[in-house]
Amino acid sequence: MHTLEPFYHWLHLYKSEDDSRSPFFRKNYSELYYSNTIYGHYIHPQWDEFGTDTLYIKVLFADYDRAYIILELLGEWNDCINNDIMFLKRDVIDVFAHEGISKFIVIGENVLNYHASGDEYYEEWFQDVETGWIAFVNFREHVLAEFSKFKIDYFVNYGGELDVLDWRKGTPISVYQKVLDILNHRLNL
Repeated sequence: MHTLEPFYHWLHLYKSEDDSRSPFFRKNYSELYYSNTIYGHYIHPQWDEFGTDTLYIKVLFADYDRAYIILELLGEWNDCINNDIMFLKRDVIDVFAHEGISKFIVIGENVLNYHASGDEYYEEWFQDVETGWIAFVNFREHVLAEFSKFKIDYFVNYGGELDVLDWRKGTPISVYQKVLDILNHRLNL
């Protein structure tokens, strides 16, 4: 797990530690000191903690003018034991929403498992983005099955073209535009 780094090809465009609106503003990163673990396995020090022991995040890009953000996750999403969605919602999502972000692109190819507890925070998140949306991109099939089992799809967009999006080859704006096009087609906007 220590070799799984957050996507770094957009660092010349955005760094959350340099963004005064980010909850990770002024964070210092080490390239050598590995301290965070998931179930005893060290993870790369570039991942950010947000209150849970099993799920980590990296803010890849925030565009306040267009009101979107691209987030990448790593680990086990466990709402059942750790209430990860509460920490994600309160400590990350609410901070950016307060700054005007209403469109959330969450990349989940490194989310290994999902354990549901309820949908209250997803519903709250959905209600908070009145004029926006939440898109989960490239989550694993078994994770998506759990989302569907617990009706998370009432609040979050995922699946279909969102699960084959080759986001690493694009720029943040091209990824945003592609997700926007997919959602506009789905939602007939």
